[in-house]
Amino acid sequence: MKNTPDVLMSRLRMKQLQLLIALDDHKSLHKAAGAMAMTQSAASKALAELESMLEAPLFERAKTGLIPNQFGRCVIRHARVLATDLASLCQEVAQIRSGTGGRLAVGAIMGAVPKVVAPIVNALNASHPELSIEIVEDTSVRMLTLLDDGHLDLVIGRASVAAEPSKYHYQALDDEPLSVVVAPHHPPLSEDVVTLADLAGHRWVTYPGSMPMNALLAREMDLAGVAPPASRISTASTFATVALLQEGADLVSILPTDVAALFARHGMLRILPVRLRSKSQTFGIVTRKGGVLSPPAKQFVQLLREQSRAPRQLAGN
Repeated sequence: MKNTPDVLMSRLRMKQLQLLIALDDHKSLHKAAGAMAMTQSAASKALAELESMLEAPLFERAKTGLIPNQFGRCVIRHARVLATDLASLCQEVAQIRSGTGGRLAVGAIMGAVPKVVAPIVNALNASHPELSIEIVEDTSVRMLTLLDDGHLDLVIGRASVAAEPSKYHYQALDDEPLSVVVAPHHPPLSEDVVTLADLAGHRWVTYPGSMPMNALLAREMDLAGVAPPASRISTASTFATVALLQEGADLVSILPTDVAALFARHGMLRILPVRLRSKSQTFGIVTRKGGVLSPPAKQFVQLLREQSRAPRQLAGN
């Protein structure tokens, strides 16, 4: 086929695809033309143009009327998808205009999900059921790229890891304390206070070099006089970390404390009483400078700000 997608995009008209759907529904050029408020000759010409563009006949004549062949069935299937998507587009635009719908894409680092992102997403979804919400959990470095490309509306993470932090607006929200974790069936340790030196010889699940947790663990091991683990597995995935710990009784890892507490409550992990000396890093709201937030994104940020102020207000009462 010599017509490329670019050529088809420039020549194809939605009305031609609507005609195909009408032909599939009515099995008659005369009836389809009537349903489309077209003359039969105009409908016949539109069908001929479409078949010429695709370089293939789309229908066969039978006693029951016009029947789509294999090419026709293929094009009609895609035409129906496009028509549905177009209807969804119109509906979503109307919902955005009314402030009740649209799409919100939020990126979040692991430690921000349980107590920062999840409650707000749940509340926003309950109050705006027509709003489509996507949560992306990843490293700040990767999510900033998605933010730059317009795939995310905002990031709950760190702007400091970017090559050019000045490209972003950043508002600090909270710290991300870390805990040392093992599987529930990990052999019990006799001491009330455990040190990293007590875990020498264990295998570790660590994190990629771009993640602040990896640098913090390396610093803690250095302070404890412990050599970096010779045997380690590296992953940025919370699920992979927990699954690996479940499979290996001698595996140890660190997780944001809120994440660790969530899994510990469900009996999937055990938090060890290891006191880490390094200060946990702060995370916050990251948005593009010069970008305009959508109404749902503005509401999400407002809820984040109210949530971050709440503990201080309570403490002052």
